[in-house]
Amino acid sequence: MGFLPVEEQMAVIRRGVVEIVPEAELVAKLERSRATGKPLRIKLGCDPTRPDLHLGHSVILRKLRQFQDLGHHAILIIGDFTGMIGDPTGQNKTRPALTIEDVRRNGETYFEQAARILDPAKTEIVHNSAWLGTMTFIDVIRLASKTTVARMIERDDFTKRFQANEPISLHEFLYPLAQGQDSVHLRSDVELGGTDQKFNLLMGRALQKEDGQEPQVALLMPLLEGTDGVQKMSKSYDNYIGIDEAPNDMYGKTLRITDAQTAGWFELLTDVPTADLAAVRARCAADPRNAKHDLAWTLVRMYHGTEAADAARAHFERTVIQKEVPTDLETTEVPLPEDGRLVALMAANGLAPSLSEARRLVQQGGVTVNDLKITDPAFVPEVAVGDALVIKAGKRKFVRLRFVG
Repeated sequence: MGFLPVEEQMAVIRRGVVEIVPEAELVAKLERSRATGKPLRIKLGCDPTRPDLHLGHSVILRKLRQFQDLGHHAILIIGDFTGMIGDPTGQNKTRPALTIEDVRRNGETYFEQAARILDPAKTEIVHNSAWLGTMTFIDVIRLASKTTVARMIERDDFTKRFQANEPISLHEFLYPLAQGQDSVHLRSDVELGGTDQKFNLLMGRALQKEDGQEPQVALLMPLLEGTDGVQKMSKSYDNYIGIDEAPNDMYGKTLRITDAQTAGWFELLTDVPTADLAAVRARCAADPRNAKHDLAWTLVRMYHGTEAADAARAHFERTVIQKEVPTDLETTEVPLPEDGRLVALMAANGLAPSLSEARRLVQQGGVTVNDLKITDPAFVPEVAVGDALVIKAGKRKFVRLRFVG
């Protein structure tokens, strides 16, 4: 099957994109691809420093999938070598080093999750240790000679750290060169990245030119704001939604985003036809509450199926709007605890990831015990063997505990 006309391809490619550097070169590559029947080589690198993916990662993975659907060749680089260096992008200090075993273990999980978005049968998976790990010291010196310290200091993150007298390790300068060398080795036509990756992607262009190759086009996607509407989505900020998050949690967390984010999430995270986006934006402005519910339902349907999406909506209406305890809530038998504080019970039974987070929830008035709101983080429920408690944390998390001897 032939490629779509270039303008039709560009209409798909431009959706949600912040910048294409330079766009005219991408158009020329697509025209040549269509004339010759040869697909473009689209590169996306990922350093699996953590094993789990969230919706922020899905923005760029979905763009790679769009290139696949247009008939182009997708290359997903598992940065098992660059992951040991640590990408300095956006960092105010040197990243801690990871072992290659850690990175490869995370990489396996990464691809399992990425395969929920990409077409695995049409995705070439490579590990950059295959070529970076075989370079000799003289190879590294020659690579380093292709740029200057002044060029590296142009990077915002390096500039800020330098001006603040924060240390910059020499190996961090090698990261953009290593990522650029990936482009040289793979002879990529297009590289995808977030806006914070622009320097690294342009380094790939420069190194390809040095090697006598036609330089890649850099396609930059926005960094998705998390559920707080302020910081980019990250586990570090606790404002993320995992792509393998349980349906009820995915639904409820989506409803936390600001009204202003809803239309953008439809554009970046869903398959709503581009032609319908204007109508979606109008509905988000006119009826933000129901538009947000539609977004939550759509995201759950995409990752868990229609039945799970319907169930998540019903669960939200039952437990949040009607404030009912779920009828299918199981009873967990637990021994009388040595630490009987409510916050300890919450942390031990999955209602909070830590004691400090449990205290925060209690102090904010987000916790009830048998329908009684508790705001004292030192509260200790009076229980004996045979007693039961229903603890609710936030709007969606419940646990029923029965105490045994």
